[in-house]
Amino acid sequence: MRTGSISRKTAETAIAIEVNLDGTGSYDVSTGIGFLDHMVEQFSRHSLIDVTMKVEGDLHVDQHHTTEDSAIALGQAISEALGDKAGIGRYGSAYSPMDETLARVALDISGRPYLVWKAGFTQEKLGEWDTELIEHWFHSVAQTAGITLHIELLYGTNNHHICEAIYKGFARAMRTAVEQDPRKGGAIPSTKGQLGG
Repeated sequence: MRTGSISRKTAETAIAIEVNLDGTGSYDVSTGIGFLDHMVEQFSRHSLIDVTMKVEGDLHVDQHHTTEDSAIALGQAISEALGDKAGIGRYGSAYSPMDETLARVALDISGRPYLVWKAGFTQEKLGEWDTELIEHWFHSVAQTAGITLHIELLYGTNNHHICEAIYKGFARAMRTAVEQDPRKGGAIPSTKGQLGG
C-alpha cells in the first residue's frame, strides 16, 4: 500500500493527515470549515484516495491558515505516498460536468509544481468558506505534491456547482495519474530516469 502520513503543528494550526493512494475513497475529514470538508470528501471519494484529515486552526482570526496549511499537509502526504513515483501513470485529465457547469482539469505529477487557474466565483463565500481561498488551496497542494496543475472553468453560473466540478475533476485526474500501470514494469515515467529534477 502506498501511504503517507503528515503531522504539522505551528502557532496557527495543528494538522494530522493520512492518505492511501490504493484506497477505496473512504474519508474522515474535519477542518472546522464545512464547505472545505465537503470538497476534500469529494476529492477522496472520486479519486479513490483514502483521506483522514484532522485540523485545528485559528478560525477566530480567519480561514486562511486552516485552508493553506491543510492543503500543504495534504500535498506532503501525497508526495510521501508517491515515493519515487515508479510505475505511475503520471498524467491525468478530466472533464467534469455538474448541471450547467463544465470544468476541465489536466495535471502532470512532474515534480515541477505549477498552477494555471482560469476560474472564478461571483460570490464571496460558499457556506462560510471564503471563495478567494479556493485557488490558494489548489496552489498549495500543487506546490507540495509537485504537480503541474491546470484548472479551467469552461462555463457555469452556480458557484457551488463550479467549485464541486473543479474538485471532482481534480479527483478524477489524480486517480488516473497516481494509478500504477503494470505495463511500465515499475519504471519511473520519465526518460531522465527521475521526476522533479
